[in-house]
Parts: sequence; structure tokens; C-alpha cells
Amino acid sequence: MLSLTGVRQSYGAREVLALEHFEAAAGEHWLVLGDSGSGKTTFLNLAAGLLRPSEGEIKVAGESLGALEGAALDRWRGRTVGIVPQKLHLVSSLSVLHNLLLAPYLAGLPADRVRALSLLEQLGLEEHSGKKPNQLSHGQAQRVAIARAVMNRPKLLLADEPTANLDDSNCVQALDLLQSQAKECSATLIVATHDQRAKQRFEKRLEL
Repeated sequence: MLSLTGVRQSYGAREVLALEHFEAAAGEHWLVLGDSGSGKTTFLNLAAGLLRPSEGEIKVAGESLGALEGAALDRWRGRTVGIVPQKLHLVSSLSVLHNLLLAPYLAGLPADRVRALSLLEQLGLEEHSGKKPNQLSHGQAQRVAIARAVMNRPKLLLADEPTANLDDSNCVQALDLLQSQAKECSATLIVATHDQRAKQRFEKRLEL
């Protein structure tokens, strides 16, 4: 599903990531661990095609990301990858429901209101569908971000520090939601974090 071969990422003279080989099969759940500055976010951005590697090749679902660019890369990302960023980046002017419907729109897919409402119900957000993001708690906003990430049934689901600043109870809930939604989509899940509490939830780990 996801493979990185001979990948190096540098900013000027500073190398921030070097991976000779990494491979995650379809449906696997991986935890990427490392201290701040170890390259976790860089790894996710490379996997999502948001960043071009300085060297090496990245493939997702058999597609070489180096062969895609511009609008084609954006469409591919919207249809193949779901991203839960550390800063949730919900659109403040849109309702919760329309934040979800934005995902298929940006990917050039038909609006799927039925799926959006179903996801909100699954995540206990149906009563908040008409609210704006600033009317939600942090935990509710994070669930909206997860719902938006899986809206298009991605093959690859990426989450960057999803348990940051969460207490133990909300940490468990966030990981439960990510793993259950990835399973529902049959997606490969990769969670990048420095939070050691997540270790016990993942058998497959990459330490940077």
C-alpha cells in the first residue's frame, strides 16, 4: 500500500529524514514514534504527496507519487489519502456538515450527504451538524476532523499527533476512533506521535 525506498529529505544542508526502506501493507496500522524534530511530520507529508523527497521513490497503492503533479496530484490525494493534521484546519465559516462535504468537493467527487450524516452519527456528532467549528469542544472538533479525513473512504489514513494535549480518557477515544474508522474503510493507518501512551495500541512501529 505504502512504500518508501531510498528516501531522504533535506532542508539546505540539514537532513531531516532518511529511510532506506519502509513498507506498510493494505489495512495495517502503524505507529511512527519519535521526539520533536525527528521527522514524523515530514514522513506524513511525504506519504501524502504534500512534499517531494530530495531523493528516493514513494508509492501509494501502486502509484508513484513522483509521476503526479499539480491538479492530478491534488485529485489523487483527495481520493486516496485522508489526513488528520495536528492543527485541525476546519473551515471556520462552514458548518460541521459542510466541512465534511468539502472533502468530496475538493476531490472532484459527488457530494454524499448521506455518508456525511452517517459519519456524524457514528461519531456522536449528529446534534452538532449545523454548528460552526468554534462552537465545538476540542474533542468534538477532533472527531469532525477524523470524519472529514475518512469521508472519501481513503486507502491511506494519516494522523499527526492526534493525542497531543489530550488526557488519558480522550487519548483512548481518539485512537479508538482512528482505528475503527480505518478498519471500516479497510485503510492503512499511520499515526505519528511522540506520545508513549499510544505504544500499546500498535503492534507495528517505526521509530525515527
